[in-house]
Amino acid sequence: MPTNYSTVCLTQLEGAVGDDTNQPEDSLQVLKRLGCSDADITKIFTKASALKKADIDQLQSKLKLLSGLGLTPPELVKIVSDRPRFLIPRLDCFAEQLDYFDELFGSRELLIKAILRNPSILTYDLHKKIKPTVEMYRVLGLGMEDLIQMLLARPTLISRTSFNEEKMEFIRKTRVSSDSAMYKYIVTLIGVSRLETIRQKMANFEKFGLSEDEVLGLFGRSPLVMTLSIDKVQRNMTFILSHMKLSAKAVLDHPSLLYLNLENVLKPRVLLAGKMHEMELKQQITGPMIVSVMRMKEKRFLKAFINRQPKEVADELMEYYKNVKGVKRLAEASKKNMTYGFPF
Repeated sequence: MPTNYSTVCLTQLEGAVGDDTNQPEDSLQVLKRLGCSDADITKIFTKASALKKADIDQLQSKLKLLSGLGLTPPELVKIVSDRPRFLIPRLDCFAEQLDYFDELFGSRELLIKAILRNPSILTYDLHKKIKPTVEMYRVLGLGMEDLIQMLLARPTLISRTSFNEEKMEFIRKTRVSSDSAMYKYIVTLIGVSRLETIRQKMANFEKFGLSEDEVLGLFGRSPLVMTLSIDKVQRNMTFILSHMKLSAKAVLDHPSLLYLNLENVLKPRVLLAGKMHEMELKQQITGPMIVSVMRMKEKRFLKAFINRQPKEVADELMEYYKNVKGVKRLAEASKKNMTYGFPF
C-alpha cells in the first residue's frame, strides 16, 4: 500500500522540532551529515543559493522522506548535488508530489529507478506539468504500464512532451493501432521530438525517393529509426543505393540496414563480397542473401564466409577484411557530434 507522505512529513517534522539534541545549526551541517563533500556543497549552493537559508526542519524532513523510499546516502548525495532545487519548495508540496509518484509507479523499486535516472522529475511542477502530461498520454490511449516503461526509457518524457494537430496527424499516418506494441514508442517519440526535427528527418528520407506515407509507415514499423541522426541515415542510405545496389524501398522491408554501423559492418562486408567475387570463389554473397548477411553477428559471419575456406584463401580474405575494416572515415577521430534538434 503506498505511503501517504503528506501525513508522514508532518510526523517527521514534529519529531525534528521536538528533539533539540545534536540538531544541525544550518543547511550546511545538514548536507555534511548527509555525506556531501565540500565540493558537493559548493556545487549545491551555486545551483540553489536559496538552500543556504532553508528551514532546517523542512530540509531534514524532505531528505528523510527520500531516504524512506530506500535511497542510500550516496544516492541521495548524487541527487542533491545534481538537482538541489527540488529541496526548495514547501514540504507539503514535496510530500504531495511523492504521494503522486508513489501511486503512479505503483512500485517503490520503479520509483527509485525513475528518480535515479532523472532526478529532475522531483523538480517538475506537479499540477502544471506532471499531471497534464500523464493525462495527455492517457487520452492518446497509452496504458499506465506502457507509460511507466516509457518514463523509465526516456527520462525527460515529462519535461519535453508536447502535442499539436500536426504531430497528431503524423501519429495517425503511421497507421499504428493503439493496441500495437509499437504504439507507445511512436507516441512518445513524436511527443518528445521537436516538430522541426521530425520534418527534417522525414525530408532526409524523402530526398532518396520515399514518399511521406512510406516514411511514416517505416516509423510505424520501426519507431527507433526516428532516433537515428540525419547524418547516419544519409550515409547509410547513400551506401545502400550506390554500393549495395539496393533500392531506397529496401529499407522499408529491412530497416535494420539503417541501424548498422557503416564502417564496421556494411562497408567491410560488402567489400569482402566483392573480393570473393573477384577471386571467383564457389561461395558468393549475392542477391537477397546480402541483407541477411549484414545482420549476422561477427563471429557467425567470419565462420560462414571466411573460416570455412581453404587455409590460404581464408588467410587472404581475413587479411583483406581486417584492412578494409581498419579504414576509418575521414577525420573520424576528430568528428564532433551534431545534434539536429531535441532530443535526437
